Amino acid sequence: MAIVTTNSTLAFFDRSLGQMNGLRATLERLQTQIATGQRIERGSEDPAAASRLRSLLRSERLGEVEADNAAKLEQDLTVASDEIGRVSEILIRVRELAVQAASDTQGPDARAVIAEEIEQLNEELFARSNAQTLTGEPLFAGTSGGPAYTRDASGTVTYSGNLEEGTVPAGPGIEVARGIAGPQIFEFDLGGTPTSAFAVMADLSTALRSTTADPSAAATSAIAGLDEALDTATRSQTVLGTRVAWVEALQQNQIDRSITLAEQRSEVGDTDIAEAITQLQQTLTALEASQATFSRVSSLTLFNAI
Repeated sequence: MAIVTTNSTLAFFDRSLGQMNGLRATLERLQTQIATGQRIERGSEDPAAASRLRSLLRSERLGEVEADNAAKLEQDLTVASDEIGRVSEILIRVRELAVQAASDTQGPDARAVIAEEIEQLNEELFARSNAQTLTGEPLFAGTSGGPAYTRDASGTVTYSGNLEEGTVPAGPGIEVARGIAGPQIFEFDLGGTPTSAFAVMADLSTALRSTTADPSAAATSAIAGLDEALDTATRSQTVLGTRVAWVEALQQNQIDRSITLAEQRSEVGDTDIAEAITQLQQTLTALEASQATFSRVSSLTLFNAI
């Protein structure tokens, strides 16, 4: 007997095949979501969520850059603050030596010994002025890449950097000065005359070795300059300490913000594994039932006889 296929038969096959293909597509999508942990595979699946997800990812990447900047900035500012702390220790020691030298009980030989120690401390001060970050950048030269201070043949120390501190983006819309220029640490006015810690120490050691100058008076006079030098260095260290505290606060804010962004991204784009597995089981059951029904109904001789 010839097999006759009616429109109703074709419609049945089309509906059944369409239903099973749809279930298979859903099955594959759920399996992919479970395997990758991502709910959205293509933006067309949920345009609004996909757009939100891209925005969150951009914010996270920007936050990572700012976190890296803040970490390096904190490191550089801490190193700079530590160096200025050592500068202060040098100045305190030189002041102690100046007080000793000012005493009339000190003879020429004793003052010569004091002068030698002051000269050594001045060398250390010069080295501190050209300190570098852990990555080899000058700490106190502003944005200049060269040494902060140089010294000529006569021993005169001169600032060679610039006065630009430069800034680093360390938070949303927030930039923090990356350092402090040398003149803010080592240079000051004394009685209306510009001078530096280097000059005060050099003049003191020269006076203590002199056979014509009054070394006691020179030492007494130098104490005022050393006090001003110490105040200048201390103010600079306070500025850096304030910046370090600010950067630490920004870092904590970045941590809190990154957690919030991660939670939001998870809500928008991550797969709810428990729900996806439940849907997967339901879809698999539906597909198996559809396949069984299709097989049973399509094999009936009634369809071959219509």
